[in-house]
Amino acid sequence: MSSAGTKLEIQVAAEPQPKLRALLVEDNEVDAELMSRALRKEGFDVCIAVVQTAVEFRQRVKEESPDIILADYNLGDWRGVEAVEILHGESLDIPLIIVTGALGDVNAVECIKQGATDYVLKDGLARLPEAIRRALREKHERHLRHQVEEDLARKVDELARSNADLEQFAYIASHDLQEPLRMVAAYTQLLSERYTGKLDENADKFLGYASEGALRMQVLVKDLLAFSRVGRNCPPRDNIDCNAVMKEVLQSLASAIQESGAVVNCAELPTVWADHTQMTQVFQNLIGNAIKFREKAPPIVSIEVEKAEQHWLFSVKDNGIGIAPEYAENIFVAFQRLHARSEYPGNGIGLAIVKKIIEPYGGKIWVESQAGAGSTFKFTLPLRGANAPEGARP
Repeated sequence: MSSAGTKLEIQVAAEPQPKLRALLVEDNEVDAELMSRALRKEGFDVCIAVVQTAVEFRQRVKEESPDIILADYNLGDWRGVEAVEILHGESLDIPLIIVTGALGDVNAVECIKQGATDYVLKDGLARLPEAIRRALREKHERHLRHQVEEDLARKVDELARSNADLEQFAYIASHDLQEPLRMVAAYTQLLSERYTGKLDENADKFLGYASEGALRMQVLVKDLLAFSRVGRNCPPRDNIDCNAVMKEVLQSLASAIQESGAVVNCAELPTVWADHTQMTQVFQNLIGNAIKFREKAPPIVSIEVEKAEQHWLFSVKDNGIGIAPEYAENIFVAFQRLHARSEYPGNGIGLAIVKKIIEPYGGKIWVESQAGAGSTFKFTLPLRGANAPEGARP
């Protein structure tokens, strides 16, 4: 055994730029030489620096940043595994392999728990090269994984900023467009009232097109503004009684229900952790669509709910015109319409708003439907502080 504080440099490489830099925490020169031979025998082009004390180790590891650390378990005043704590303290990701004469199973497990990459017994040094290769491979994979995670986080941030910018633009554009559009609509309406029948037939037709286009643009801008407002400011959440929400929705839709002869059946609904206004928008859009997209027969709408693991599963079922399966995703995209305005009014914004409301709560929305066979819209909301539904009410 060498004297305390002795430093031993072993160069096992002919080239001036070694491919592997190893720091050996070892107080026995013979063992250090045996390790270097075992690595050279397996084709490693390696430069080994040897230290014995914790002070030397801390200094060397900061100055040289080795590729691998090989540490004896027992070193007199300290143990090689304590080098792991130093690495953690310096925020260094360097694989450390315990190379020792004897190490029981309990100590071996403890070393791995503390952060050692592996351990090799000195009477089995033939296993050391492969242990080093595996440790370096794991470090490389860890580095790649960290890079991927950083890239993903950066892209998520960029996407969030981009979406925020787009929403801001949509909000400002739609808000600022309202006033000039009101003027255009008002003056085209005034022209139509004043000059209809006083000019030729084509002029009357053109005035009608202008008035209709201006009014439709007003509705479109209003819908765009409503869509951009969803999610701009996170509304305060509270325990919302969906039964009370449903009562308000049915009152708002009373005229449409009476005109269409619709029958709306609703089960007892739970309390959810959400925003009252947003839940009103969700149910009003879904029930309103069920009434609007109807067959000749009076609409029958059923609202039900059940527990599904950690979520409430709501369903809004109707006997309307249905949706072909290939359009099941498109209908949730803003301004996507499946029918002409002459058949069904609207700009195709309602379901996009519903989706934009549901997803930030951790929920999902989808539709189960066939053309001509009615539709069932289903959505989930997290089960938090909610009371299970009891019974049913018509």
